[in-house]
Amino acid sequence: MQKILNYINGVWVESKASEFNDVVNPATGEWMAKTPLCGKVDVEAAAQAAAAAFPAWRQTPAQDRVQYLFKLKYLLDANIDEISRTIVMECGKTFEEAKAEMRRAIENTEVACGIPLMSQGVISEDIAPGIDEIMIRQPVGVCATIAPFNFPGMIPFWYLPYALACGNTYIVKPSEKVPLTMQLIFKLIEQIGLPKGVINMVNGAKDAVDGLLTHPAIRAVTFVGSTPVARYIYSTAAAHGKRVQAQGGAKNPVVVLPDADMEMAVKIIADSAFGCAGQRCLAVSLAVTVAEARDTFMEMICDAAQSRVVGYGLDAGVQMGPVINQQSKTRIEQLIGLGSQEGAALPVDGRGAVIKGYEKGTFVRPTILANVLPDSEIARTEIFGPALGLMHVDTIDEAIELVNRGVYGNQASLFTSSGNAARRFRYEAEAGNIGINIGVAAPMAFFPFSGWKESFFGDLHGQGMDAVEFFTQKKVVIERWPKEWSRKF
Repeated sequence: MQKILNYINGVWVESKASEFNDVVNPATGEWMAKTPLCGKVDVEAAAQAAAAAFPAWRQTPAQDRVQYLFKLKYLLDANIDEISRTIVMECGKTFEEAKAEMRRAIENTEVACGIPLMSQGVISEDIAPGIDEIMIRQPVGVCATIAPFNFPGMIPFWYLPYALACGNTYIVKPSEKVPLTMQLIFKLIEQIGLPKGVINMVNGAKDAVDGLLTHPAIRAVTFVGSTPVARYIYSTAAAHGKRVQAQGGAKNPVVVLPDADMEMAVKIIADSAFGCAGQRCLAVSLAVTVAEARDTFMEMICDAAQSRVVGYGLDAGVQMGPVINQQSKTRIEQLIGLGSQEGAALPVDGRGAVIKGYEKGTFVRPTILANVLPDSEIARTEIFGPALGLMHVDTIDEAIELVNRGVYGNQASLFTSSGNAARRFRYEAEAGNIGINIGVAAPMAFFPFSGWKESFFGDLHGQGMDAVEFFTQKKVVIERWPKEWSRKF
């Protein structure tokens, strides 16, 4: 069993916590570690270290700061298989999914290495005779990330490399459910030689979160998780004068038109709905078929769900792993039952799954809920598991109206061979990430991860230039230097 430590001021330290969270391999039931549920004492130590390191780090030239990120990118590449195996063991993904996650983390590190160009300011000469105006970007100060369980390697890197490159110091709080990935990554971070206190890690749950949200030295907070928690994070941190970006939940719809390449659409939608066991904020959770697309899609998606290979993500040929823990499995199965009670059919029911050799695992097989009613609770509720609801309408107008009725706005996708339909959908669909013949519209690292509505609280998103804007504050300087003040040479 691995001991989970905090990393504060360049040193691995034991927490002062008296309570712990069990870390269990969700496929095997094996007990792997205990996460210390740190409180404000540990947060205080990390915040003080980060605040003390900030002045010198801020003064470090940007081209020197990114040299540390180049080293980190190399180490992440060199250790990607080991990190990916750790993600599989504590999070439940397949090895391929975990490795793809880390590729995204590495991409963000690469993009942040361009900060000498991305963080440049602006100057306008002679805004009035002899007067110049300059806008410069300066770091915010101490910043923090509150990370979720479902992407323990990737999501901290939506923020961390940009914050460091911009001259901020940082605190990471991993999910208490999956601390091992960040333990390993911080061992790599330790090797790149950052000055003490520039980056820190505190483990824990709500007490640690509240400590970060209210600490006066922490100037900005990022979060990814459910909408109720995102709303709490946003309101609490903002009330304490902090910048906040809080990514919430989702109920991502996909519209399938009759002219879609049905074989391609089914494969991609199945990968989206059931990949990572449905535990990602860009997973398709509602498929809306239009007109005669209904029968063909229904038959093919049921076949795709039934044939998906479920098991331990380190075993060859496995296409889907378990959900994170027994509590999640119970909640997902209860929501599937609720859908059935509300009138949805269950042509593929994944409840009660038992995988040979992994009987202690928390598995839910792919599930199809057909004929979901638009006003039902299951049509509105984020299941966050491998369950796909099916709905049907007669026209694309009805489909877009159905998409826009949802309270979430993380992603909406369309499958079609019509350029006109695609343009209309991307223009009218009320979601921040749009997929056209794409099932997981995950932006590249140089684009923002653009959630809307109840899926996001804040103004600036993660990744790319949004991250640079978030982790810097603008200062405007207006200068006049009259000639008579100048020295005569």
